[in-house]
Amino acid sequence: MELFLMTLTTGVMVGGIYALVALGWVLIYKCSGVLNLAMGELTIIGAYVSYTFHSVGIPFVPAVLLTLMVGIVLGILTERIFLDKLIGEPILAVIMVTVGLSFFLKGLVGYIWQNDTRVFTPPVFSIKPISVGFLQISPVYLWSFILSIVLLIIFVCFFKYTRWGLSMQATADDETAALSLGVSARFVYAAAWAIAFMSAGVGGALLGNINGINVSVGYLGLLVLPAVVLGGLNSVPGAIVGGILIGLLQNFSGTYLDQYFPGGVKEIVPFAFMAVFLLFKPYGLWGWERIERV
Repeated sequence: MELFLMTLTTGVMVGGIYALVALGWVLIYKCSGVLNLAMGELTIIGAYVSYTFHSVGIPFVPAVLLTLMVGIVLGILTERIFLDKLIGEPILAVIMVTVGLSFFLKGLVGYIWQNDTRVFTPPVFSIKPISVGFLQISPVYLWSFILSIVLLIIFVCFFKYTRWGLSMQATADDETAALSLGVSARFVYAAAWAIAFMSAGVGGALLGNINGINVSVGYLGLLVLPAVVLGGLNSVPGAIVGGILIGLLQNFSGTYLDQYFPGGVKEIVPFAFMAVFLLFKPYGLWGWERIERV
């Protein structure tokens, strides 16, 4: 029973970080209908940027805030340089550009940081576990979860209560109507990419504290895809629930199945579950159901 509760707790906490990264997937899809296949690279860039700030002596929290600012700049630059000219073009063409962007960013990361494994030094979080009853929780999981939840609340409030957030939602619901009311599509797309960079970057920084920073952080960014699909590609609450669900699946399969199927079963189970789930709920938990009659 103790092992079960430990696995459950760790799964929820890691799932909170996945939910933060999943938010980036959802925002870009919600605003533009594009599935951004470069999210893994956005995650690893955020991890390396926060590591760089921390390595020159900046404490972790200010380093994360600086990473957020860098994410805004990189998101706007990426949208303006690579995607601005594709507004109104077929969705498939834009998705293919994100594939090319993925390879470009991966090469850029290798050029700047040489893809070496980096570890936050000195460690950001204590290695001494926190006792909650009979549960022993690692501080890195606990504080990463708390920071993820705080950022998710900030992002949700941004969409619900600010003019910019409402403009983004209006464009996502009905782009033509939003444009007729004076909403700038270019601004909305640039803001979506900026927030995607920010959420993925902070998620990468937190994952880097758990596993160290190397190319595997990028794979963890892609592992979030099942979370996005399960929740519904355009649903912010779905991204949060899906992220936590994937975190639980990954941890439970690693704890209980890895001894029978060694070799990375916990990375396979989320995708297998997603495939079976979509047979019964093809639009995810809260995705829009689009029915085309011919």
